[in-house]
Amino acid sequence: MIYLDNAATSFPKPKAVAAAMLDYLENIGASPGRSGHRPAAKAGRLLFQTRKAVAELFNLDDPGRIIFTENATAALNLALFGLIRSGDRILTTGMEHNSVMRPLRHLEKLRRIKIDILPGTATSHYDLETMAEWCATRRYRLAVINHASNITGTLAPLPRMLPILRQYDILTVIDGAQSAGSCPVDLQVLAPDIFCFTGHKSLFGPPGTGGLYIKPGIEPRPLCYGGTGSRSETEFQPDFLPDCYESGTPNSVGLAGLKAGLEFIKETGRANIFAHEQKLGAFLRQHLNKIPGLTLFAPRSEDEGLAVTSFTIKSLDCAEIGYRLDRDFGIMTRVGLHCAPRAHQNIDTFPTGTVRLAPGFFNTETEMEKVVAAISKIAAEQDK
Repeated sequence: MIYLDNAATSFPKPKAVAAAMLDYLENIGASPGRSGHRPAAKAGRLLFQTRKAVAELFNLDDPGRIIFTENATAALNLALFGLIRSGDRILTTGMEHNSVMRPLRHLEKLRRIKIDILPGTATSHYDLETMAEWCATRRYRLAVINHASNITGTLAPLPRMLPILRQYDILTVIDGAQSAGSCPVDLQVLAPDIFCFTGHKSLFGPPGTGGLYIKPGIEPRPLCYGGTGSRSETEFQPDFLPDCYESGTPNSVGLAGLKAGLEFIKETGRANIFAHEQKLGAFLRQHLNKIPGLTLFAPRSEDEGLAVTSFTIKSLDCAEIGYRLDRDFGIMTRVGLHCAPRAHQNIDTFPTGTVRLAPGFFNTETEMEKVVAAISKIAAEQDK
């Protein structure tokens, strides 16, 4: 099997991830912060160490500003519902995932907000002059931006976009579901107000883990209220981080796995992981571009995106291509709209979508050669 669906969830995981989760279940088991006995204290230390490892990955000084959720979608919902007020005007982009668009569309009805969508191209290159003009004249409350497209892999030019938004005091929420762990993310340099991430993709953690970073001075309303293990004498929600946003028993076993995934990144070297994945993505783009009838949707260069690559083949349904790759060649891809219909409209692949190839660290160049050969064969058969 050649697994190329790492943009959905990374596979395989480092062996230490499952081992850490099993160790938690067999040797710790307790709920962190809920009791004073030794297993509970050990569980509490593990959560802090995981929080610290996330902060270190993003070059942050305060682990307490890392809030854990079950995934990036939950983190984005916390940010959007917690910050957006009735009547606000919101800026977003044409490359957003439904984890952004669906909350915004609900808030459009619930709180009568207005949404402006900055268009882009198939390579996600935005017109920043238009963006600056909109920011100067439209009084936005908040901008939410997809850092890396889950369809084309293209990175949004955050170093150029965020200073424009700050100039007009516009709050910034970044969807880092694809970028966290895939490429260097320095939140001290980028300085967004909120950065959302998931654990089960390029952080090599298990499903059910993720979270967000909240910048000092930013105070979204919590989405969930309840027991936190702290300030148990009061019936009111704690007002300090991270407890304010982490009600209920945490997914400690999942976070034990996430910690192991983060340790794997540190030991292997984030730069080494990034370079290997970029090499695979560049190989795919270089060779797929030569196949007659194939249209590639990808960054113009490796410097502008991740290894994720999408394509279509003229007169062939994407679902048929994906089925053939799986059945005949043992190649696992994802086809269709990738939970991002707005992005597919933006790159003119709606409603049929694309075939997405998302190599990860555990893939090899030999596997990429087999992938190119398989796609070439499918395309050639179509021409007959």
